[in-house]
Amino acid sequence: MAERHRRNRYLSISILHVITMMCQALSEGPLFAEPIPNVTVAVGRDASLPCVINNLGTYKVAWLHVGRQMLLTIHTHVVVKMPRFSISHDKQKTWLLRIQNVQQQDRGYYMCQVNTVPMISQVGYLQVVVPPNILDTLSTESTVAVKEHQNITLTCKAEGYPTPTLMWRREDGHSIPIDRRSKVEKYLGEQLNLTKITRTEMGAYLCIATNGIPPTVSKRITVDVEFSPTIFVPNQLMGAPAGKNVTLECNVEAHPRAISYWNFNNTMVLSNDKYTSTIMESSYRTNMQLTIRNLQSSDFGSYRCISKNSLGETEGSIRLYEMAQPSAPPTATEIRSSANKEGRQYSTPSPPKRHTTVWPAAYNPYPKRTERPPSSQKDIDRQERKHQGQSSGSAYIIRWSAPQLMVVAIQYILTGPYMPPYVPQYAN
Repeated sequence: MAERHRRNRYLSISILHVITMMCQALSEGPLFAEPIPNVTVAVGRDASLPCVINNLGTYKVAWLHVGRQMLLTIHTHVVVKMPRFSISHDKQKTWLLRIQNVQQQDRGYYMCQVNTVPMISQVGYLQVVVPPNILDTLSTESTVAVKEHQNITLTCKAEGYPTPTLMWRREDGHSIPIDRRSKVEKYLGEQLNLTKITRTEMGAYLCIATNGIPPTVSKRITVDVEFSPTIFVPNQLMGAPAGKNVTLECNVEAHPRAISYWNFNNTMVLSNDKYTSTIMESSYRTNMQLTIRNLQSSDFGSYRCISKNSLGETEGSIRLYEMAQPSAPPTATEIRSSANKEGRQYSTPSPPKRHTTVWPAAYNPYPKRTERPPSSQKDIDRQERKHQGQSSGSAYIIRWSAPQLMVVAIQYILTGPYMPPYVPQYAN
């Protein structure tokens, strides 16, 4: 009985020993503590890929570039002949692959490998992003020239990762005509086609490349539209009085830049004490002004504004004529009146005193407008006999029509009281 109990005890101890040895063997094998993270880095920067291993023991760690099938490091030694790659470790647990000045060819999968039997490994991805870059050699030059109403194509090519998106817009903010049918503020694509371009589409165009990786880059292309000069004259006929100043004006549009000047009597007008010539330029537009001081009779005539460039010549004409001097407005005269027994007095000198004739009351050369004119000689005699019954020395009342009243008022102001002509009276 005791022997049997002793055998069972030895068996139990043996089983526990075997289990302990198996657990130690399992626990001492290398294990990856965490996966290798995927890393994104811009070209030219530095990158690090960690490989964390537990229970590495005496085993070795190696790094490989999967895409290029290139062995980089073995344990603490760098195998590849690239000084940009290096390896470091921390207490036999973390193995860190460092890459300096990352290039686009470094993009891809990297494998961390342990030389166990069988081999264990894990991979991580290095993403190398590249900011956009415009390729000047494959793009349109910075300045191009084209004749007006011809076609031109602007090209812009860029590289980067991810592939950049190209957008066109005008520097001055104006819209871009597309096939002469519609206008857009922005246009996407490598090529911008400008059909039958006009002078209003002249200027700088911007090609902007972006892929989400800063910085965004752009290329400035200046489009020069060439055309012969055109002159616009706001006022072709101008008048001014002698002794005054006058300014003549012409507006010119031309490209390339034109030579502009004034001509009078087949002679170029230069700035001096008599003339002042002013030229203001803005893009392809030019404003010409000629100021003439103290006009004399010899200054009146036809003036020409002339503009010429390599594509042609044109001129505009302005005729300057003499105007009469404006007359001075009449001076108002103050009239003061005061009533007395002799009549009215005025501040202006009184006209010479004239003899006053008292007319008989029967005489009335201005009949009433409402009276019916006499129809016969009997009616006239009857009216005369009616008036003879009145006193010959009494005043009579005259009824004036509107024209008569105006004539009398003007004569009264100019010469004094109005006196009707004397008509003698004959007794019956």
